[in-house]
Amino acid sequence: MTLSSLMIVLDTTIVNVALPSIRADLGFSQTSLAWVVNAYLLTFGGFLLLGGRLGDLFGHRRLFLGGIALFTVASLACGLSTTQGLLVGARAVQGLGGAVASAVALSLMMTLFTEPADRAKAMGVFGFVAAGGGSIGVLLGGILTDVINWHWIFLVNLPIGVLVVVLSLRLLPGGPGAAGSGQLDVAGAVTVTVALMLAVYAIVNGNQKGWTSAQTLGLLGGAAVLFAIFLEVESRVRAPLMPLRLFRLRNVAFANVVGVLWAAAMFAWFFLSALYLQLVLGYSPLQVGLAFLPANLIMGAFSLGLSAKIVMRFGIRRPLATGLLLAGVGLALFVRAPVDGNFAVDVLPSMILLGIGAGMAFNPVLLAAMSDVAPEESGLASGVVNTAFMMGGALGLAVLASLAASRTASLRAAGGGRLEALTGGYHLAFLVGALFALAAAVIGAVFLRADVHAPAHDHREATGTLAGAEAD
Repeated sequence: MTLSSLMIVLDTTIVNVALPSIRADLGFSQTSLAWVVNAYLLTFGGFLLLGGRLGDLFGHRRLFLGGIALFTVASLACGLSTTQGLLVGARAVQGLGGAVASAVALSLMMTLFTEPADRAKAMGVFGFVAAGGGSIGVLLGGILTDVINWHWIFLVNLPIGVLVVVLSLRLLPGGPGAAGSGQLDVAGAVTVTVALMLAVYAIVNGNQKGWTSAQTLGLLGGAAVLFAIFLEVESRVRAPLMPLRLFRLRNVAFANVVGVLWAAAMFAWFFLSALYLQLVLGYSPLQVGLAFLPANLIMGAFSLGLSAKIVMRFGIRRPLATGLLLAGVGLALFVRAPVDGNFAVDVLPSMILLGIGAGMAFNPVLLAAMSDVAPEESGLASGVVNTAFMMGGALGLAVLASLAASRTASLRAAGGGRLEALTGGYHLAFLVGALFALAAAVIGAVFLRADVHAPAHDHREATGTLAGAEAD
């Protein structure tokens, strides 16, 4: 499962390094090139909820294998692409496969590991891969693109995908879905999936079309209307895609709010600091990847061992709030990074704090989002928290990139130099990203319950309990 997570997370970032090569090879325009990324984000964000529910209904292993197989085949098509249309279409299919696999992976994790200590350790490993995979993608993308060519950033998924399928068939338990009835809320599935796709489409094109343009406002308005219809359907249908009572569970509701804000802050760190290193300090793609290595190593140490021990000792709330606060300080330090910045003085301290914060916080926020749900709704909860991360990251990145571009343009108009204007734009975006992390830390500290119990539906033996570990 962690191999599959690594493959999927890598694909959200590895392609960015290779975009100039892809543009030159396939003849993309600057506008159309964005769809190499956006096609993936669109289907990934749109199908997370539906993928999680299908796993609940028809079996988590079955859907996991189907999602990985689809993702792997689409990766082959991406790697063999010689036209713009084939690459963009294959990227959309990749997003669909990745959404299905991601939505049920956490459900499988909760089912396989029922003891609190084992579950915390497993979620720590999963969290490390998810948190560190993005920066690993930049490093790997730089190596593959520089040494071979851009096709291999997709072809590298083939052996990983085949290995995941083989190991899943041997190691993961099969069986029917836990939800039992096999009924699918078609009206809810259609409305929420289309609503999410419209919202993602509007978000990823907001900078290009303008946030107050008729297209952006119309798409966001259409998404809001469809989501309202979805809520009405869910309140009336017998077997809802997303039972609204789920959000009456305090930790589920607030963990998703924290997830949205935290994803926005982390996207600010990863993408904006990479741009600062490359465009202002003149780093090569490979050097950018190496600059993230200290944070990766720290996240690995926390997520693979320390985070699980901290959760068992202090519960969910304190590590989550502390980690997010440290991440916020790390982002705030980037606000003072100068045009002629030095790595050891102006970059490394932020990377260290962000590595500690991400490694400490990722495990607790996932545990909080999954803690109160019954087994037959674990896929749904997983889909919801993944959707929160995806939408928070996409919206946060779009908003922060827009702020940075606007600030840069105003500084240029005032007579500032190109590098000074770029740096000033990044400073503003880093500041807002730090505020996102601070808000997430406050919400986690104030509103999450300190003691997280197993679902109150007589499923204690199946799901385990963190109650003993969460005494605060």
